[in-house]
Amino acid sequence: MKAEIERLSRLGRRARETQDWATVESCAAGILNLDAASAEGYFLSGLVEKASKRPVNATQDFEKVLALDPGRYDAAIELAGQHSIGRRNGQAAELIGRYEDKLGNSPRYLDLAGTVYTEIGLSEKAWPLYQRANELQPGVDLFMANMASCAVYLGKIDEAREIYLKLLARFPNHQRNHYHLARLEKASDDRHINQMKALLKSTGLPADKNVFVYYAIAKELEDLGRWAEAFEYYKKGGDAVTTVAKYDVNEDLKLIDAIINTCNRQWLKDGCIKTAEHYPAKTPVFIVGLPRTGTTLTDRILSSHSHVQSIGETQFMQMVLRQNSGVSSIQNMNAAMIEGAAKSDIMQIGRDYMQAVSYRLGEKPMFIDKLPFNFLFLGFIAKAYPHARIIHLRRNPMDSCFSMYKQVFTWAYKFSYSLENLGKYYVAHERLREHWLETIGDRVIEIRYEDLVTDQEAQTRILLDRLGLDFEQACLDFDQNETASTTASSVQVREKIHSRSVDKWTHFANELQPLRSYLEQNGIRVA
Repeated sequence: MKAEIERLSRLGRRARETQDWATVESCAAGILNLDAASAEGYFLSGLVEKASKRPVNATQDFEKVLALDPGRYDAAIELAGQHSIGRRNGQAAELIGRYEDKLGNSPRYLDLAGTVYTEIGLSEKAWPLYQRANELQPGVDLFMANMASCAVYLGKIDEAREIYLKLLARFPNHQRNHYHLARLEKASDDRHINQMKALLKSTGLPADKNVFVYYAIAKELEDLGRWAEAFEYYKKGGDAVTTVAKYDVNEDLKLIDAIINTCNRQWLKDGCIKTAEHYPAKTPVFIVGLPRTGTTLTDRILSSHSHVQSIGETQFMQMVLRQNSGVSSIQNMNAAMIEGAAKSDIMQIGRDYMQAVSYRLGEKPMFIDKLPFNFLFLGFIAKAYPHARIIHLRRNPMDSCFSMYKQVFTWAYKFSYSLENLGKYYVAHERLREHWLETIGDRVIEIRYEDLVTDQEAQTRILLDRLGLDFEQACLDFDQNETASTTASSVQVREKIHSRSVDKWTHFANELQPLRSYLEQNGIRVA
């Protein structure tokens, strides 16, 4: 029996390498028929469930492996990956930490552990694992690409550039790597542009397969001041996403209407938590606003203070509201979830969120969660946390919209890929902003991006004072902050503050005229 189990194990593992999941499944079943308590059988079964995107089943299988054989680091890291998918980030971090010293000679699981660390916001811990994986098995494309992404998050721009150049030398048609390379520095000539244009011509792929290279070309054309041509490629990218996104902006508008109707003044008053005694001795700071309005810049300034830690962009508030709403849906958030969550125990929502973020918290008394999307949930935040600080970033509407329009959000913020949808969403967002100011205005600290970048010290002093913090020079020298940034601004945050992006939309005034007209017709003042 032992020899047969070993044979099936070898066969299953070879099949895994070629992603022949039917054979892997057959081998797993064969092993478990011979020995119902075989850790290897459950491990192979877990790999099949993982590949089939059945995380609950995969989690159960990998847990069985560890129950039968606690030394199986491969199952531990696979299980950590499933925890990450389920937003059980604290469990994922604990599991990797427990098995990390057993990964020294496994490039596959060093890389996977690094990827899980990155997914849960711990890029600093991921970096040495990626380094070790690439040392043990150099030249593996996946390992190199993961290390390059991590290097960007950590501000290791030279290392990232070197890796992307090596990858593109081997695979010149890899569009995402062209995009990542284009983001790393300002283009000084059109050599890379011409290389990418030649790629488009030679591959002949449909538009939706060219999204990343469209945006890469547009970005470098903009660097060179070739405005009209840059907009042409931004539009190609946005149109390509829009045609395949299966997105209806009206669903987002209905969500905003539901929030305004549900999270009204009376609801906020009823059952509002009065003291923070039931929570850990930490003060949450929520930095919100539309994407690309200066949320990351504000986060970096504040998290450079000795009393403030950033935990980046988490989706835990949305996750907790979903869980407490009692509504099952494939949508990330909808009106029914808001209504259900509004009827639930607000203290439970508060405790669940603090529990979810606890794995990230250090000794500093304040922590920042800067997911822009949390703007939708300010009512729940204000009601649950009497001690929380809320910072809302505003920016010139045209600069705000255009900056979103030219950014790849990896299919998030789907309204941003169409000027028509952008206009509609911006108007709705402004309506929600006015609602929050009417209901919780005394809790909201509003910062204008333009004021921040043109008078950094004065605005920083005002902001710190509103947060009850003493001024520290490090907040002005935020570009020296070495902590990771995994946002769309991960490269820019390494620069000193500048105002080059103020009124940048005016270079594209003709192309953006329909958007400007729509905003003005709906009462939005465009400076």
